[in-house]
Order: sequence, then C-alpha cells, then structure tokens
Amino acid sequence: MPRTYLIRTFGCQMNVHDSERIAGMLEADGMAPTDDLEAADVVVLNTCCIRENADNKLYGNLGRLKALKERRPGMQIAVAGCLAQKDRDLIQARAPHTDVVFGTHNVASAVDLLRRARHQGPVMEILEESEAFPSALPARRDLPYSAWVTIQTGCDNNCAFCIVPAVRGREISRPMDEVVDEVEALARAGTVEVTLLGQNVNSYGRDITRRRPLFAELLKAVASVDGIRRVRFTSPHPKDLRGDTVAALAAAPAVCEHLHLPLQSGSNRTLAAMHRGYTAERYLEKLAAARAAVADLAVTTDLIVGFPGESDDDFERTLEVVAAAEYDSAYTFVFSPRPGTTAATMAERFVPPEVVAERFDRLKVVVERSALHKHQARVGRVEEVLVEGPSKRDPSVLTGRTRQNKLVHFVAFPGRRPNPALPAEAGAPSPPGAVPTGALAPGTFASVRVTAAAPHHLTGELCEVTARPRHRTRIPVAAG
Repeated sequence: MPRTYLIRTFGCQMNVHDSERIAGMLEADGMAPTDDLEAADVVVLNTCCIRENADNKLYGNLGRLKALKERRPGMQIAVAGCLAQKDRDLIQARAPHTDVVFGTHNVASAVDLLRRARHQGPVMEILEESEAFPSALPARRDLPYSAWVTIQTGCDNNCAFCIVPAVRGREISRPMDEVVDEVEALARAGTVEVTLLGQNVNSYGRDITRRRPLFAELLKAVASVDGIRRVRFTSPHPKDLRGDTVAALAAAPAVCEHLHLPLQSGSNRTLAAMHRGYTAERYLEKLAAARAAVADLAVTTDLIVGFPGESDDDFERTLEVVAAAEYDSAYTFVFSPRPGTTAATMAERFVPPEVVAERFDRLKVVVERSALHKHQARVGRVEEVLVEGPSKRDPSVLTGRTRQNKLVHFVAFPGRRPNPALPAEAGAPSPPGAVPTGALAPGTFASVRVTAAAPHHLTGELCEVTARPRHRTRIPVAAG
C-alpha cells in the first residue's frame, strides 16, 4: 500500500496553489491522498500569517496532532507556508513533534525534506528566494476545468499593515512564454478557466523590462489561447492600474468582466498612513474609467476597519467612498497587527475593539446594500454560468459562477424542484426542456435565468446547456 497524505490549507489563493503543487510532488513520489486524518502518513499544514489568529490556529492544529502522532510514531507532520517562513525554528521549539518546517520559497523541496526527516530527525529549511515558480512544479488539481496560474511571486510595495513582502520576498515575474505555455497545456487537457495569480499583477513584467509592466500584453496572450473561455486575475493594486490593462479587460473576449480593486480605506489620511500610494479621489477616478470602458463590469474590494489612528471622521470617509463605489461585494477585515509590519509598532494608536466592532457592523450594512442593489438589477436576465456542482447545503440545487464571478444557485427543472428522496423523480416524466443530470457535471457551461437576488448570491433556473465539459481525466502535471 502506498503511503498517504493529507494537506490542510489556510489563507489566500497563493497558498491553495502551493498546496496543489505540494500534493502533485507527493503523488509523483508514489503517495496517495486521503481525507482520513487518523490514517494519513503525512499531514501538511500550509499556513497563512495575514491574520492575528493564524498563530493560534496553527498551534491548535499541531496540539491536536500531537496525540495522534503519539499513537502512530511513524506519522510525519510538516508545516509550510507564510507562517513557517516567518516563525522558522520557533515552530519546532513550541511543537517539537513537528518533523518538517519549510517556507514559501522552497515548496519544491517538500519531498526531499520529508525523506530526510524520516532518516535524520526533524528538519527546518527556509530559503530567502524561490528555487522555482510554483507553476513549474507537478500539481494535483481538484478542479480539472479551472486552474490557478502563478505569474509573479513576492511584492515590492510597502503597505504598513501587510507582512507579505517579508514572507514572500521581492517581486519576481515569471517569463511570459512560460505562462502562456502552461495555459496552453492546461487548455489541451480541458481546462476552460484560468486565474492569473500575483501579489500585484498590475506590475507584472516590470522587473523583466526594467521600464514598464507587461500585464496587459500577458492578459491578451492568455486570453487568445484556444480553448480558454474565461480568464481572471488577482490581485491588482489601485496605484498601478493602467489604461492598457483596462483596455485589455475591455477588448479580450475571454477576460471576465470582474475587477477586484482593494480600497482598504476611504480616508486619505489613513491611506497615507497605510502607504497605499493613492487617494480616495484618484481611486474613484480609476474605478469610473474602468466601468466606462468595460460593459457590465462587476467590482469587488478589500476593506480594513480600525487601522491604527482611524478616527470617526476617517471612518465616515470610508463609508462615503464605499457608498459611492457601489461594490458588488467586499471582503471586510478588522485590522490585525502582524509583527514585522509598520502598523504593528503603532500600539498607542490602536482603535478600541468595541469601536472597531461597531464600525464593522455599519460598514457591512453599506456594503450589503449596494451588493443587493447590484444583484436585484440582474433579476430576469439570462446569465452564462460555469457549473461547479451541487450546492453543499442542498444537493438538489446546482451552483455555478457568472463571468462577473457571482455565485448562482439554480435548479435544473424550471418550475419544479427535484426531490432527491425520490429516485429519478419516482418515474415521473421529465418536464419540457429538462436536461439530463450528466450534462450538468462540473465544467459545464449553461444559460441560467436569474429569478431572485440576495446580497451574496443569485438564484435562478436552467434555460439550456451551452457547452459540455472538455476535460476527460485529471490533469497530472502542468508544463513549466
């Protein structure tokens, strides 16, 4: 029997993509995946350190694994990711039953480190620069129709609240031909949607040309790959959003009409303290230009509540800008001080928790009001949806996403809800226009009529299947 592994991933899409690569390398080494923690021979915790409770989450998991390892001494525990990069040998000092610690820059060494630990004992290895781009490594992708593609690692910005530059390193762009080659290989294997990943995708290529970003050119090149129907990207930085990127977003049919543009704060005073490099007015100008250029553009954002020194007036400015921006949705966060960042040294200016909680609730009301308004405007429209599969809450309902990245819950039998308790509808004939279940497998494209709206999702009913899945087998290895 092959050895088995289980990976638990915390944090952003970068970590999800790193976990795909770690899984790919473990399987290339002969291991098999398992969902059974009790049976796993190797458990990898791929960590994030963006939020304050990340440390508690890691050590809580390691504490629960200690008892399991005492019962099964041959089991191996590995800690990877941003928190491993930051805390280094502290992890094994606090949790000596941890076998391997490796950082964000040496994902490629995972198999070798686990092998060394089996023979030599606990290993900790942290590199300061990447040995290879994550996308150049084998991958085990859970979604054969959709894929992450790393175009850039690291970040050269110096946002006061962000620890990413410290744990991901300086900004390095992957050569454009390598990115396009990988996307072409994915398309040949049946992938129809790719998401380009970078800490600041807008500045992609600046380190290659030494003069100007190449992101707009990359967008157009990836969007022209035969078989790729949807191209997404995350995340851009508002200060670097250029006209050529907006033009590519408007002109390339495969590039989805969705722009994630992190505002963080609507107060110019707070934005300056954050070192964001733009004003609220400049942000709104760029947002207006993007909406003018791209029809039906959905816009989402990130917002931080309670940044050190944030006054009542600063927060009121944020509410005003968020209302003016009319976001389709927003990720709202309570400020979390991370050691090693400028903001963490501003303890005397921290906003009281009860004030932050009250502001957070008020911001949520404004965000959800505009989100609901945007979604209600889509009721009655027919949307192209990429099917993701049955709803987790109700298997009789399917879920999918529009080009604007809106989640849609829909039924396959217009006018009648399928009853999962009755096999094949208890022999009842299918209603007119009903579609065979097999045609709604994940990766299917379908037209869905929107019938209702909520702040965080749409509800609808199937009109017709427009394209069946192209993939036939799991993608084993991505070209690099």
